[in-house]
Amino acid sequence: MTTQRDTTAPSTGTRSPAAHQAFLLLRTVFTVAPILFGLDKFVGLLTDWEQYLAPQIDNLIPGTAHQAMLAVGVVEVIAGLLVAVLPRIGGYVVAAWLAGIIVNLLLIGSYYDVALRDFGLLVGALALARLPPPVTLSAITLPRRRAQNS
Repeated sequence: MTTQRDTTAPSTGTRSPAAHQAFLLLRTVFTVAPILFGLDKFVGLLTDWEQYLAPQIDNLIPGTAHQAMLAVGVVEVIAGLLVAVLPRIGGYVVAAWLAGIIVNLLLIGSYYDVALRDFGLLVGALALARLPPPVTLSAITLPRRRAQNS
């Protein structure tokens, strides 16, 4: 049995309103959530983030667990901004980041529920990366100027 793989690039032309809405929802969520979670690494309103750092990872990186979480916060803010500006690339970056978080959570030996949730988010980030943006520069048609009679 042979399988044929679709290797065509996603269309940048017309598409359904549902695809447009899906793109906007995913881009919004994967912009806002990483930025908010990243900023919270500095203020700690949502949780004690250091509890989510696996000891194996903590032993590999220099500095304290708190300093590691501050670095994580910076990366998350940058990833969120990347999704806002370049969602196709940002989606893959966020997916890779979530894969790292999942591995970290599995190393802890608990938080399996959070790891499973993050896997769902990873799939959503991959979906965002695969969806074409609503408007591309090549799809914009500028009106032509009329020649004026002197």
